[in-house]
Amino acid sequence: MSILDSLLGAAGQNLDVAGLASQLGIDPSVAQTAIAALGAAHGQDGDTVQAASDATGIDSDTLNQVVGALGGHEGLGQVAQALAGNPQVESLLGSLGGGEGLGGLAGLAGSFFGKE
Repeated sequence: MSILDSLLGAAGQNLDVAGLASQLGIDPSVAQTAIAALGAAHGQDGDTVQAASDATGIDSDTLNQVVGALGGHEGLGQVAQALAGNPQVESLLGSLGGGEGLGGLAGLAGSFFGKE
């Protein structure tokens, strides 16, 4: 179980990140990063998938598959709402943002949580 699974479970979202990754044929760490980035980008202006892609380097086709597996726009909205209600998510996104190619996540997380 990933940190993201735990956070979403605590917020009432029963999402199996490893299962979703397996279903889509992607690495669980990619799925975790994609879900976190999509959740953070969901409330921003502009295209959610493009913002998440720009922040993570994950291609938009993969991100669109993740959105579909989450239940489309409505499902992503529920995940984003669950993530926004949990203060540990900022820390998770910040730690994901530390890696090469993920630097945009830290800034994306900051804007998602109303910080500059």
